[in-house]
Amino acid sequence: MKKKIFCTLGPSTLNKTFLKYADKKVNLLRLNMSHIDIKDLQKHINFIKRYSKVKICIDTEGAQIRSKVQKEKIFKKKEIIKIYKSQKNKFCLYPDIVFNSLKKKDILDIGFEGLKVQIKNIANNKCVCKVIETGKLENNKGIYITNRKIKLKYLTFKDLKAIEIAKKNHIKHFALSFVNSHKDIISFNKILKKQIKIFKIETKSAIKDLNKIIKFGDNFLIDRGDLSKEIGIENIPLAQRQILKLSNKRKKNVYIATNFLESMISKNAPTRAEVNDIYNALELGAKGIVLAAETAIGNYPHECIDLLRKVFKIFEKN
Repeated sequence: MKKKIFCTLGPSTLNKTFLKYADKKVNLLRLNMSHIDIKDLQKHINFIKRYSKVKICIDTEGAQIRSKVQKEKIFKKKEIIKIYKSQKNKFCLYPDIVFNSLKKKDILDIGFEGLKVQIKNIANNKCVCKVIETGKLENNKGIYITNRKIKLKYLTFKDLKAIEIAKKNHIKHFALSFVNSHKDIISFNKILKKQIKIFKIETKSAIKDLNKIIKFGDNFLIDRGDLSKEIGIENIPLAQRQILKLSNKRKKNVYIATNFLESMISKNAPTRAEVNDIYNALELGAKGIVLAAETAIGNYPHECIDLLRKVFKIFEKN
């Protein structure tokens, strides 16, 4: 089986030049619903189908809390941040129902720029938080409550609308984000009985339920970025090996995403460590590599894909 390339589309690649280029070089085009307005989904599907024959994958938002802010800002230790239940032009949470589950002393790890805050008080539909780790507040970034788990529905209302639109367009590939247990897989399989499903392993809960999760699905994706927030970045190499070992034993397909070619978001060449990381993932049994920011917002999407194909060719020869 030849290794596959999944490519995330975004501002850098939702254009006819890239789609025509990728037509014979990419196996799957990923639309990440966390970064797409539902009103634009049909337009994107029409555009992709016009210029490419590559299959489309709808990647759900799933059970994740995200930031909603108008302006990016760096906050320093001991500064105060206010989170509002629902107020235009203020820092809010998505889905907004999450606000009702917040508690005093909760610690929120926001995005990938180091920002951590602790809730000091909740009153009048706002949380007053103190910054405990300096970092940048950005829009639409994942938020992790580090001291406990808030239960969320495994699909958002937006996800259900996206699935409905995708079905009407005969799209066959879907990815379920933030799987927490095998029950999420069973539920998703009921909604999409005939479609090809990819289940994303990116939570501590999924790691704990790994045996049953692998049993109920056929295709999996290790999202190393979000998973690193849940289990600690130092545990990613071991978790990656454990997942691949178990899935290979049971003859399941596993793909890996996040940070493979992060330097190529802004540079036209990779680091030696990045190339080694790709080869190691293939050697461990990954069936393919997923490009995310590299192709969604990066400056060198063509070069990223060309590099992957070169590494794949060397791997498959040896």
